[in-house]
Amino acid sequence: MVNRAFITGVSGFELTDAEREFIRAERPWGFILFKRNVETPDQVSALVRECRSVVGQPEAPVLIDQEGGRVQRLGPPHWPVYPAGAAFGALYDRDSQLGLAAARLGARLIAADLADLGITVDCLPLADVPVEGADAVIGNRAYGTDPAKVAAIARAVTDGLEQGGILPVLKHIPGHGRATADTHFRLPTVDTARPELERTDFAAFRPLADLPMAMTAHVVFSALDPAQPATTSATIIEQVIRDGIGFQGLLMSDDVSMNALSGSIAERTRAIISAGCDMVLHCNGKLDEMREVARETPELTGEALERAKRALAARKPPLPFDRLAARAELDALIGQVGTA
Repeated sequence: MVNRAFITGVSGFELTDAEREFIRAERPWGFILFKRNVETPDQVSALVRECRSVVGQPEAPVLIDQEGGRVQRLGPPHWPVYPAGAAFGALYDRDSQLGLAAARLGARLIAADLADLGITVDCLPLADVPVEGADAVIGNRAYGTDPAKVAAIARAVTDGLEQGGILPVLKHIPGHGRATADTHFRLPTVDTARPELERTDFAAFRPLADLPMAMTAHVVFSALDPAQPATTSATIIEQVIRDGIGFQGLLMSDDVSMNALSGSIAERTRAIISAGCDMVLHCNGKLDEMREVARETPELTGEALERAKRALAARKPPLPFDRLAARAELDALIGQVGTA
């Protein structure tokens, strides 16, 4: 069975009849879950199984944004609260090895939560490097403002996820830290010169170029392409993400339905694919938009298919793990600096 090159959200706690028909007909490559899809562990597990059953692929990737802090789709009372990324950065500033250990532990615990549910992909780590005056949409989700530190913590988070059998998605490549607007609502433009971008924003991503998947930033970098955000810019995807940063994994868009992008959903979808993204991400679960995305998305073939295969093949079996001991250790480490 050939899949189409898109990842879709769904509307609720279980699939509707219309969603089942859509998934069978259009064959998305994967699925992404949000808080609207989460009630109890048994319900989430059943939804994951149903998505895979309907698409006819028992290993179809199921994604979620489970970062910790304010971006955490799974939460109390059934799942614990995890620290925001800045907490690991603060501990790193006191003792770099402890900061890395805490980041690894946090991600390993998140991986265990996801694995229990059958979720196989976490949209984490962030390598965004925020600057003063930027919009708070990144804020304390970031690990810090030094690119080397950000890359080191992101690598520790990656290790924790992979040790738990969960695939990471690097975001938001080539950098969202300078954005002066929340891309859910409008398109930001960054006017920083390319040499400074290379030294800071892009530098945090280069050491992570081997990750299996990455998500683009809906941000215009005027020094590179004054007309198009990275997500729909062939120039940025080719010259910066692929050549400059060196990322050769599966490249997915950020959510195609976000207001940072212009045009109809169909036009946005075509622009994303034309620019060189391998995969279109659609998140809001609105079936009319899902149908537009599917109509404009090609079947997954060629280099995009090979990158998708390599990404899924990178998932490792989880290593042995003492969850209670790890949680106690993480709490003790984070307790040294307080939560961010």
